[in-house]
Amino acid sequence: MDRRASAPHQSHGSRTALVPGARLQGWVDRFAASHGPVAEDLADGGVLLRAADGATALMKAPWPADGRPGRGATEVDRLASLATQERGLGLLLVRKGGYAVAAASGATILASKSGNRFLDAKATAEHAARIFNDHHIEYIVPGGDRVLVEQVLAQPPLRAFAGRARLAFLDVQAPKTAALARAAAEACAVRITVTDPPD
Repeated sequence: MDRRASAPHQSHGSRTALVPGARLQGWVDRFAASHGPVAEDLADGGVLLRAADGATALMKAPWPADGRPGRGATEVDRLASLATQERGLGLLLVRKGGYAVAAASGATILASKSGNRFLDAKATAEHAARIFNDHHIEYIVPGGDRVLVEQVLAQPPLRAFAGRARLAFLDVQAPKTAALARAAAEACAVRITVTDPPD
């Protein structure tokens, strides 16, 4: 699997990148090389880097510590460590054109099921429940169409999982088996919002 940083999303002087924990220190080094020495602080639920030229980078973990904080000498080290932990994920990607569900340990897919058509919420929930019930699912990773995802999670077969904490909603255009590996990798990535220095 390609574990490189995902292409950044840009918006009005800021952009967001998804970076695997194992590559986070390298990303920080490149940010400092471009913008000057950085200071790190805890802010807005993440680690905020403030560069000498005024640029900032807010880095957020893919999941809460939940009693298992990352280790390291700096906030960046601890964030990277947290992001590389193996957490149990239940992926639920749904659109009218299809669905893909999977259980994953970190970015590794353990079991999956997909279909080229979204027939109904109950059928998709039954497929998801069969997979989720056989694995340790700590967090739900939703993606695709928000309304359809909510409909699926509301079905009785997924009652035991509907209350689980959810990770960031993923933008998935084609929920198929091939999309699951990328979705799992994105779910485990550190989310970094970079704001350009003022003019």
